[in-house]
Amino acid sequence: MIPYLLRLLSFDDSASVALHTQTLFVVLASTALGYWFVRNFVAYPGVEKSSNIFTSLSIAYGIVVSILVVSRIEYSRFMLICGYSLSIAWFYWATITYARKTRFRVGLAPFGDWCGIEESTLVAWVKLSDPQNEKALIDAVAIDLRADMPDEWERALADFALSGIPVYHIKHLKESLTGQVDLEHISENNFGSLSPVSAYMTLKHIFDSIAAAVALVILLPVLVICGIAIKLDSRGPALFRQTRIGFQGKPFMVYKLRTMTTGGAQSQDALRAAMTQSNDVRVTKVGRFLRQTRLDELPQFINVLKGEMSWIGPRPEAQVLGNWYEADIPFYRYRHIVRPGITGWAQVNQGHVAEIEDVKQKLNYDFYYIKNFSPWLDMLIIARTVRTMMTGHGAR
Repeated sequence: MIPYLLRLLSFDDSASVALHTQTLFVVLASTALGYWFVRNFVAYPGVEKSSNIFTSLSIAYGIVVSILVVSRIEYSRFMLICGYSLSIAWFYWATITYARKTRFRVGLAPFGDWCGIEESTLVAWVKLSDPQNEKALIDAVAIDLRADMPDEWERALADFALSGIPVYHIKHLKESLTGQVDLEHISENNFGSLSPVSAYMTLKHIFDSIAAAVALVILLPVLVICGIAIKLDSRGPALFRQTRIGFQGKPFMVYKLRTMTTGGAQSQDALRAAMTQSNDVRVTKVGRFLRQTRLDELPQFINVLKGEMSWIGPRPEAQVLGNWYEADIPFYRYRHIVRPGITGWAQVNQGHVAEIEDVKQKLNYDFYYIKNFSPWLDMLIIARTVRTMMTGHGAR
């Protein structure tokens, strides 16, 4: 492998120099096109902007590579892949850094329902009173487009748009900033459609199965080592089994590495036994490490291989908890419209929860994932999952 890479990076002859120089121009052109896409196609700040960086750069590189293939122009695949990967990493870093240093200023129109959006600290809010004289103070406008507004505001919105100042519907802007969908009720107005894109769901299911089979083979030694550590640390089986609610509301048996002492469930009711509290005394020393690193989830690769789960999706709840939540939240079952995942949008944003009020907020994240079901959001979740595994955020 190393000799191959050295040969790719060698500049021993003029042909090699020309090839690598040509590829460098291709990388720069693709990145510039991707930057243009990000600037012109990504209208909303927050989560929506982050998830579309990958989309924009992928489209830009795809267009340029297509031109190269049709024109039969030679280029270095290795350099192109490296340039593509570095471009994505740099765009995410630059976006996060810029957002920290320069806060986006959004003007709030003084009527309609603000939906509590002013609580978000990701942007700087400016409450508008005179739209004509406050243009210079804002970068965008947030307004409840469903509300009746005075004629001067109708004209002001048109002026904002003509001046290049974006005008956001306050409900959609809140979704982009928080990564949540408000749980008013299931309605076509909230979701557009109650069924996610079936084509991507099928492709994702195929990829899940292949990736799970490969991962099980590669990580088998890690599973064995973890199992031995669990057995040495406490009494009981190394594997934990639990009935959970899965795709289309069907129950299935989930597999995890055991992280708690056995026998605790007999001393309390089934509902409380299914909940993991903060600093739960039942968690073992090895179990705490497994939870923080998410290694306890490794046996769920079997569930993915069996088609019961996906790599990414709403976390499956224990059957007893699911029944309890559904009694209080009538549309709770809607989260089963996609396969449950080993990791998900709620996990990387909120962590583990159990109480009803926390579960309602968790559903905000789950419904946002379902509404924006796409490979681009999945890529963002993967990136945040890696960060979560390194920091232990949300573990109990």
